[in-house]
Amino acid sequence: MSNEFRKPVFFDGSAFEAFQGGEDPAKINRVAHETAGALLSRVRDDPQPEVIDRLLTFTDEHGIDAVAELWSRASAHSLPGSLWRIYLLRVLIRQDPEQASYFFERGTEVIRSIDPVVAGAESPTGPKEIIELADQILRGLFTGDFAIALERAAAFCRIMAQGCAAIADDAEIGAPETASTLTTRALRFEAIGAELSQSASLWRNDTLD
Repeated sequence: MSNEFRKPVFFDGSAFEAFQGGEDPAKINRVAHETAGALLSRVRDDPQPEVIDRLLTFTDEHGIDAVAELWSRASAHSLPGSLWRIYLLRVLIRQDPEQASYFFERGTEVIRSIDPVVAGAESPTGPKEIIELADQILRGLFTGDFAIALERAAAFCRIMAQGCAAIADDAEIGAPETASTLTTRALRFEAIGAELSQSASLWRNDTLD
């Protein structure tokens, strides 16, 4: 990754709604795979705390565009595509932790699965806890079981999807535009969650490209 400082790019809600995911595998950029593979193997082979900390805060200093340039065009079911999605989620959380924690808490109220346990957030989940969860998931990619980190992120996405959908239902009559925006966001979270779940399975089968 470049050492050149870049002004952070703020990732607002409209940008998240516009996110469409990875391209066809045939168009995957070779550099994305090489950089993702080299980065992950180097850090996991020698997980120095200061290096992990720099990776956690990379987008805080350089913006999400620095990561997007490397990995956003990769397939959803690839190593760079998975890394991109985790960084994307972390940026989304950190730029509005109050809203993220509100969606998450609402999601835990309505979801009928063990996803809150899998995600591993402290309860109740406020802004501080949701930021810590994002950091824990990203850190887990480099220091823990990679598949478990992906599954935690997928569970987080499913919870957020349920929260957004529930709030959209509540707003349907009085604020239809808000309801439509939240419904779109719920679908995005659901899609990313499904992609991360599949990537976790591929990693366990040693077939995540």
